[in-house]
Amino acid sequence: MKIDLNAMITESRNPASQAIDTLSTLDMLKVINDEDKKVALAVEQTLPRIAEAVDAIARAFQQGGRLIYAGAGTSGRLGILDASECPPTYGSDPSQVVGLIAGGQEAVFRAVENAEDNQTLGEDDLKNLNFCDKDVLIGIAASGRTPYVIGAMTYAKSVGATVGSISCNPDSTMSQLADIAMTPVVGPEVVTGSSRMKAGTAQKLILNMLTTGAMIRTGKVYGNLMVDVEATNAKLIERQKNIVTAATGASREDAEAALTACGGHCKTAIVMLLTGSTADKARQLLDNNQGFTRKAIQQVSSQN
Repeated sequence: MKIDLNAMITESRNPASQAIDTLSTLDMLKVINDEDKKVALAVEQTLPRIAEAVDAIARAFQQGGRLIYAGAGTSGRLGILDASECPPTYGSDPSQVVGLIAGGQEAVFRAVENAEDNQTLGEDDLKNLNFCDKDVLIGIAASGRTPYVIGAMTYAKSVGATVGSISCNPDSTMSQLADIAMTPVVGPEVVTGSSRMKAGTAQKLILNMLTTGAMIRTGKVYGNLMVDVEATNAKLIERQKNIVTAATGASREDAEAALTACGGHCKTAIVMLLTGSTADKARQLLDNNQGFTRKAIQQVSSQN
């Protein structure tokens, strides 16, 4: 398969860094920093498409579906990173957001020869997850042409799932294949072709938005508080107490008592304190309102 690197913006030479090896360390870093400043602006241009993807993911979650990322190299690792952070932050099931990388677990730590060039492997990895039409697939590749990712996207479309893409080259194969193409054009890298830099940063920003937005849309956040956080270490136990006091204005002692009464679940403790409910009643209120803290509280207010 012939690859025309010259046609890709991500592979072009950056005139701002052509003499970077002659600069002082500080000036070298200024060049990198100046280029990095362009990333958020590029992401801003694709916000409407990111919003579409967030809403599609939230709908999938509400219907029992999953978000699956498929990528290779840096892109695959970023997907795995984003997926792995969801359970501790939002108390989500580890199977709800899954990151796939060409070459499997070994490829997280070192390159696996030819894995990203295997289109069938992308399809097979989705089949192994029993991927179905309720799920959402987001293909990630700076180039927009990685065969592994295209294989996964093609299979996902064949089963009727919503398919998105994150790439940094306009009019790429991936963007043409996707239902929702997110294409932040960040320009040439400081080190030619090193798409782990600006392109990787853009991908990370979008991945953050996708999961954060979908979790907010499915009731995992109250105000700006992560009210489904799992207290798996001393820091997070403290964070839970801070979250409950911030959300309710209650004393630390009352927050601790509420958390103890409900088994350490922030949402339930918040509803208990703001509605005067027992733990069981607070849980019922949350169940009645699909886990949305604000709606649970409003239900009680509307009945009084």
